[in-house]
Order: sequence, then C-alpha cells, then structure tokens
Amino acid sequence: MTEAAAVASSRAMGHGDGPRADALAVKAMRRELEAVHLSGRIVIGEGERDEAPMLYIGEDVGDPHGQRVDVAVDPLEGTSLVASGRSNAIAVMAISEPGGLLHAPDTYLEKLIVGPPAAGRVNIDYPVEANLQIIADSLSRQVSDLTVIVLDRERHRRLIADVREAGARIKLIADGDLVAAVSVAVAGTADHVVMGTGGAPEGVLAAAALRCLGGEIQARFRPRNQAEVERLEAMGVHNHASQVLCTEDLASGSAIAFSMTGVTDGELLRGVRFFGGGARTHSLVMDLAAATIRFVDTIRVLDRERVGPIRLIA
Repeated sequence: MTEAAAVASSRAMGHGDGPRADALAVKAMRRELEAVHLSGRIVIGEGERDEAPMLYIGEDVGDPHGQRVDVAVDPLEGTSLVASGRSNAIAVMAISEPGGLLHAPDTYLEKLIVGPPAAGRVNIDYPVEANLQIIADSLSRQVSDLTVIVLDRERHRRLIADVREAGARIKLIADGDLVAAVSVAVAGTADHVVMGTGGAPEGVLAAAALRCLGGEIQARFRPRNQAEVERLEAMGVHNHASQVLCTEDLASGSAIAFSMTGVTDGELLRGVRFFGGGARTHSLVMDLAAATIRFVDTIRVLDRERVGPIRLIA
C-alpha cells in the first residue's frame, strides 16, 4: 500500500503542486486498501470527514469480512517536499489490533525522541543540556558528537539556542519529522535525537515505528487554540499541559505493523526510480509481533508490453 502511494505521488515530483501529489497518493493507497483481506478503521488519516473525501478519520476501509484492524496513514508525508523535489518525502502506514493506536487530534505534540540506547533514561521535563548528556553517555560519546534534529520553525528559537549552548550539532529540517523519528532509532544514520513540537498524528505513527525499533518517544499535547483544547477534553485529556505520553500510550498495540516507502531520495530510504514499463521502490517494513525489521527493494512492473530486460543495479 505504501509502495503504491509512493509510486503514484512521485509522478508529481517537482511540479510545484503539493495537493495534487497528495491526492495521487491518497487515491492509490485507498485502492490498495480495498484489495486486502483487512477490515480497517482509519484512526489517523487525512483529516475529519468534512475535510477529506478519502482516508478520513473514522472511515471504514478494506474488506468488511476481513480481520479487524485500526489504521494510521499518511499517504504522503512531505507534500511540499515532493512539490519542490526535495529529499525525505515518504508514504507511511501503521496498523494494529483495534484500540492499539491512539486516535490523536490534529494538534501539536511536544516531542522528545531517542533511539534504543537512551530509551528509558531521558525525560521530557529535564533541561535540554541534561537530556543531551544522558544521550551522549548512553552512546559513549561527547555531547559535541550528537546530532539533534529540529523542525526549522520560529517557535523553536529558544530550543535551538539551548542545543547550541550545550554544544551539540543541529540538523534543521523543513518538513518530515516522522522520517527523523525513525532515523534516530536506526544505527548508523548519525542522527541521535528529535526535539521540539510537531504534528500529533505523526507522533502516533512515530510511536508505532519506535515500538518495533526499541526507541522511545515522550510527548505532551500543545494545542494551538481553544478549539483544539476542547477536542482534547472531549477525548478525556483534561491536563494536557502536564500529562506526558510515552511510546506505549501512543501505540499500545501488541500486533503493530509499520511500513514506509521513500517517495524522494533521503538519508534512510531511496525515492521512486522509474524505468521503461516499471518502477523501483525502497521501503522499511516492520512487524512487532514477529520481531522483524526489513528494508525492501522492490521492482514493480507497471506495463509488461513496454518493460524490457530488468537489470538489477544498486
């Protein structure tokens, strides 16, 4: 499903039209969802029913007679990245048994995300310098060796100053903090921690991935207006300013599966590559219950009449 969304949306790479790229991804993912033996309920999707014609929150998808699952999707994480042909756009999906993924409203989360070595040691309430020292110690490194990923936003000015004062390196990203969340939990990426506020739906998807990878997210809701406060209260969140959510709060399921496919090239995944009559995709696929983590390199034959001999070249 994520492969199909990635291939479809990548056709619009560099065209300057993010909404079109997103619409192509949504249509392709929805079509693939209807072809599998799963009875899904969208808990993280394209928005509320009146905001999205497909893959809206609460929508039933798939085979009504299939296995019942909750579905969290972002058919195209990084619409502006695809529109401008920049790196790290992905298509992503997570599924779990019913109730295994938090039905998070479209608001902000303050996030602290680390890989397995620092999991269980950091604390979102600690000062930035203290958390960075804990992470460095967990990796047997100096704070100056760490790379902190932060969304390049005005709201993060104080955070960026604190990280610089502590002596760590900073990678400012324009979009796509979900890729960053996965990256810090994969050894060898040279990314060590994500800090700052970003979307709550992306936080749930990140938590699903981190359950499989052994990393950790700690988060706190940061509503932007009174309407979002009221939505949180309707969900039963009355102390959003102090309540800290952990990885298992956001993704509590025991049967979580997660897939992300590169749309444009990035540090973790290659983007879609087309050849005559087909396309090549690169995905990360994980299954919590089976304890498997796979990087999947796929050749998709889209037109058998046009495709010639397939040459597998790295």
